[in-house]
Amino acid sequence: QVQLVESGGGLVQPGASLKLSCAASGQSVSDHTLGWFRQTPGKEREFVTSISSSGRTAEYADSVKDRFTISRLITKPMLYLQMNNLKPEDTAVYYCALDRDRYRSYVSRTEADFASWGRGTQVTVSS
Repeated sequence: QVQLVESGGGLVQPGASLKLSCAASGQSVSDHTLGWFRQTPGKEREFVTSISSSGRTAEYADSVKDRFTISRLITKPMLYLQMNNLKPEDTAVYYCALDRDRYRSYVSRTEADFASWGRGTQVTVSS
């Protein structure tokens, strides 16, 4: 059973940057797509970005494209989310997630494809 632990959240002003990290343990994640999702109170969890096992292919939600960058280490089970030019609408709890299907032929954006989740880290963007 994999454990995912997010860190790096906090309170920042609009326009600022923040980098989230996710550490995986318990099983190998090297063959799996990893992703970031977020959720605000009263709303469903939404896709933010995901990255292939090789790190060469990524998907982004339109709302974060050109502002956020996902990356992962190949030698260590770490996932990152660099968030630039943050906006108040980016305020949410951010979750790291693991695609249940090893060797999936595409980089999924679908929440139902992700079987393992961290507890989340709060990001608040406010002046």
